[in-house]
Amino acid sequence: MIKIQIPATSANLGAGFDALGLALNYYNYVNMEESDAVSIKSLDGIEIPVDESNLVFESAKKVYDICGKRLNGLKIEQINNIPMARGLGSSSACIVAGIIGANTLMGFPLSPDELVDLAAQIEGHPDNTAPALLGGIVTAVFDGKKVHWVKQEVYTTLKFVAIIPDFELKTEKARNCLPKDIPHKDAVFNLSRAALFSASLLTGKFNNLKTAVDDRLHQPYRLPLINNADDVFDMAYTLGAYAVYISGAGPTIMAIVDHDNEFFEGKMRFSLENKGLSNWIVKGLEIDNKGTIII
Repeated sequence: MIKIQIPATSANLGAGFDALGLALNYYNYVNMEESDAVSIKSLDGIEIPVDESNLVFESAKKVYDICGKRLNGLKIEQINNIPMARGLGSSSACIVAGIIGANTLMGFPLSPDELVDLAAQIEGHPDNTAPALLGGIVTAVFDGKKVHWVKQEVYTTLKFVAIIPDFELKTEKARNCLPKDIPHKDAVFNLSRAALFSASLLTGKFNNLKTAVDDRLHQPYRLPLINNADDVFDMAYTLGAYAVYISGAGPTIMAIVDHDNEFFEGKMRFSLENKGLSNWIVKGLEIDNKGTIII
C-alpha cells in the first residue's frame, strides 16, 4: 500500500482568477492499493462516499482507463484534514490523490505534464489542481485540453493565515453568482494586479500585495455570500496583514502576514470572538514547495 500526501491550495490570490494558485502545508493523506473489490474508508470520521462515486476512486479509474488497464478495485483509506467546501482545494486534493496514486501503482505511465492536464480536465480549471500537484505558486492557463503552467518555488518571510468560517460554500453556488460579461476596464484592472502579485511576492516587495489582491472579477460578487466577510477583512488589515483575499471560491478568507507579526493569529481569534464568531478557525500556514508526494 502506498501513502500519498496532498497539500491544501489557495487559488485566485485576489486578482488571478482561475489562473493563480499556491500550495500550503495543510495536508490530506490517502492510502491506496489494488484490490479485487472497491473498499473505501475514512480514517478520521469525516463522512465520505464509500462507493465508486468517491472522487479519489473516480480520478484513479480515469488513469487506468487512459492506460487501457483493467481495474477490478482499489482499497482506499482517507484522512481529510483539509475542510470541505471552504475554498482550500479539498476536491482538487481528492482528484490529485487519485491520479497520483493510480499512476504510481501502475509504474508511472503518465508524465507530470500529462497528470497536470488530466487533473485540470477533471476539475475544469487548473488553479487548485496544478499547485496541489506541483507545489509552490503556479501560474496556469488551461486551453480545454492542455495546461500551460509555470511553477515558482517561494521562500519568504511570510505566513498565510487561513480564517475559516464554520459554514460551507459550494463552488457551484460561488460560480453562479458571477456575471457572464465584464467591462473592459475591469479586465485591465485585474490583469495588471495579477502580474503584480507574483512579481511582488518573489521580489519581496510585500507592500504591493494589498493592491495586487484587489479584484473586480469575482470577489465583489462573492463577498455577500460570506457573512461578516467585510468585517474580517477590516480586522485583518487592522492587525497588520499585508493583504487579504477570498481563498478560491470561499468562504475561507486568507491573510498574508509577516512572520514577525507573531501575535496575529491570537489577536484575530480574539477579534472574532468579540464579533460572535468564536467557531471560526484561524490557522497559520506556509507555502509548500513540494506538492503531492508519496511518503
